[in-house]
Amino acid sequence: MSKTKRITLGVAAGALALGAGLGVTSIATAATTPTPSATSSTDASTPSDQGGRPGGHGHGRDGGKIASELATKLGVDETKVSDALKAFREANKPTTPPAEGTEGSKPDPSARDAALAKSLASALGVDEAKVTTALEEIRSEGQAQRAAALKTRLDKAVTDGKLTQAEADAVTKAVEAGVIGGGGR
Repeated sequence: MSKTKRITLGVAAGALALGAGLGVTSIATAATTPTPSATSSTDASTPSDQGGRPGGHGHGRDGGKIASELATKLGVDETKVSDALKAFREANKPTTPPAEGTEGSKPDPSARDAALAKSLASALGVDEAKVTTALEEIRSEGQAQRAAALKTRLDKAVTDGKLTQAEADAVTKAVEAGVIGGGGR
């Protein structure tokens, strides 16, 4: 492979990873990480606050969609779900911001997911297993959508001559292996 193609592949993969990573994380962190603008993100094998995972609080870029989907799956009022998600996020705010130049310590995703499910179940009067299942379904649906969107972008890059099929396949394999973000795992 020529040096130009390798550079193009690296740049394309980096751009895809960055774009997808930003989209993935925009839903997840709403549940546990406060932001000044009240927009955040969600992604992986259990509902959590990183990479496409349910946890939005009903406001911001994707939180309303998550609250709506949870309300539908659980058979409860969307406002109650939004309020419960917001209460969870507020209760789990870090007490101090991470030191500059560090990412801070993040809680274990499975423990965070379990705490979210327990909190929502309690606040909504719904069985915790039902909440966990709904959160996992929402995550799986989101991962499938992100994977399909990535495939569409890669197919277009191949059609446009920006990548070869082998390069697109390599990006897909890297995403599926969790080496780079961009789709579902």
